[in-house]
Amino acid sequence: MGVFVFLPLVLPLTAWPIARLAEQHLHPRTATRMLTWVAAVMAVCSTVCLCLVMVVGTATLPGNPLPDGWSDPEVRAAVPYDEVVGKAAIPALCVVLLVCARTLWRHGRARRRAHRALAGLPDTEVAVLPDGTPYAYALPGGGPSRDRVVVTTALLDRLDSGERRALFAHERAHLTARHHRFLLAVRLAAHANPFLRPLRTAVSYAAERWADEEAARTVGDRRTVATAIGKAALASRSGPPPPAFAASGAPFAAPGPVPRRVAALLAPAPATGPWPTVFTSVGLAAWGAAAGTAVSAMSSANAAVTLFWILRTATPL
Repeated sequence: MGVFVFLPLVLPLTAWPIARLAEQHLHPRTATRMLTWVAAVMAVCSTVCLCLVMVVGTATLPGNPLPDGWSDPEVRAAVPYDEVVGKAAIPALCVVLLVCARTLWRHGRARRRAHRALAGLPDTEVAVLPDGTPYAYALPGGGPSRDRVVVTTALLDRLDSGERRALFAHERAHLTARHHRFLLAVRLAAHANPFLRPLRTAVSYAAERWADEEAARTVGDRRTVATAIGKAALASRSGPPPPAFAASGAPFAAPGPVPRRVAALLAPAPATGPWPTVFTSVGLAAWGAAAGTAVSAMSSANAAVTLFWILRTATPL
């Protein structure tokens, strides 16, 4: 085990460069998928190693439920440990599990509340709410509920027919690509390891840009989509905040880098090229993140397998 058990806790730092460069140089679809997978793998590896640190560091503490063989002096000599780190890992792991569980519970509750709020409306793909607050969002289905696009009359009144098409195409793109799953995955990853928070921010932006590009392809006019986003952003800033459950469904003009999204839509469409070469800045960052992810996976696997065989040998059948 040795230092390998601690590497996955800090290796997410290798993904910081690509988190910044991906949104500028990669297609939003590629950036969303790549950053989500990197965050998910690194979060799982760091959580596994946090569990290993806790087990190794607390084996000699009184009252632990582990077999007596695990605290044998020969076993302790074969497995490096630090009781201070092991004790600190206990509350850290509890916090990770509790925060992730709370996030999942709140996510599910928000979706259920949103579907209950639409219970009195016709069961159509688009739900129009008679609300004076301008907002729109994609609401994923679940169980008997279907995927729906929710929009208020206040926002529709501020958009012309082409801009409305852009709005609906944007929200349908969120639902078709299941962007809520990417956003939830990186949110949980950021809770598991705070070093992954930059990836959460990057994926949130990339998912919006992905939907923007799909809307532009559907409508056939990038400027119309840009205008719709700008109008929706101005309308949402001038009015009261939308209901809490709207935040669970990727709002059309969510707070964030709206000017950057508009500028990207006024520029040519991003190219869907192959994996960037290592001789470019984005390629170097991407390969660095891939290497960090691979090393994190191998380090956690090495630490887990090593600890398993040592403790299995020390534990009588």
